[in-house]
Amino acid sequence: MFAAVLLLSGAANAQSSGGGLSNLFGNIFAPNSGAPAQPQTAPGSGPLPWSGEDGASGHPLMTASSIRQAAANFDNCVASMWPDAARRNISQENFQRFTAGLQPDLRIMDLMDSQPEFTKSIWDYLDILVNDVRLTKGREILAKYKTQFDATEKAYGVDRYAIAAIWGIESNYSTQMGDRSVLQSTATLACVGRRQAYFKDEFLSALEILNRGDLKPEQMRGSWAGAFGPTQFMPTAFKRYAVDADGDGRRDVVDNPADLIASTANNLKKDGWQTGQTWGYEVVVPAGFN
Repeated sequence: MFAAVLLLSGAANAQSSGGGLSNLFGNIFAPNSGAPAQPQTAPGSGPLPWSGEDGASGHPLMTASSIRQAAANFDNCVASMWPDAARRNISQENFQRFTAGLQPDLRIMDLMDSQPEFTKSIWDYLDILVNDVRLTKGREILAKYKTQFDATEKAYGVDRYAIAAIWGIESNYSTQMGDRSVLQSTATLACVGRRQAYFKDEFLSALEILNRGDLKPEQMRGSWAGAFGPTQFMPTAFKRYAVDADGDGRRDVVDNPADLIASTANNLKKDGWQTGQTWGYEVVVPAGFN
């Protein structure tokens, strides 16, 4: 059972621009559009710089000249979002505080357009996702946070093994959550590249989270696309699904296990989780089936 839900959770690739749990099933049989084609850091030399080349997508906003032009206008782009931030009840003081010193991370442009082919069979993929160390750690997590899992199952009807598996796949149980600033990543993508409208909403949503006080900037570190926390919420997904499970007034899906587990369950429930059904099952198709 635990290995099975690991397979399900492996589809939740937080690096994709859709990101996080809402895209659980979309990536399982499709190219992994978010995974970087090469390491994000060079040994001993810090983060890799932007290649300075046109993006592989061929999109006009991904040409090297367009990227440089947009990067040169980055400060003006960020400042131009203040009226939208004000409409979301973000204070001007916080807008200025959280955007001060932001610089575009152009390395993201290379990562955005890297699309390695998804060539492994589903069973080979499962073999990669499931290993003894991860299973052991999953059982430890289930035991350590039994009280929180009990409360969450009762409140949301979502299977604890699925939540634990997602936690394991998305961040290796909080040990690999990503090291990029969510604000910097989403601001970059809101002002540079081919998906600015989408990421403008993510950037403003990140500002809303900080303005409300749910999280601190140092907690919001994650993937190049802006997914953060042990189960990798995009900022807009956080707004839709994050809950304050322990009643402390904050929705902390990074360092508070109760909020993390309940918010992940709430995400799955609102996305159609049906209590009592399995994550999936094997079928045999007719001979000659296309």
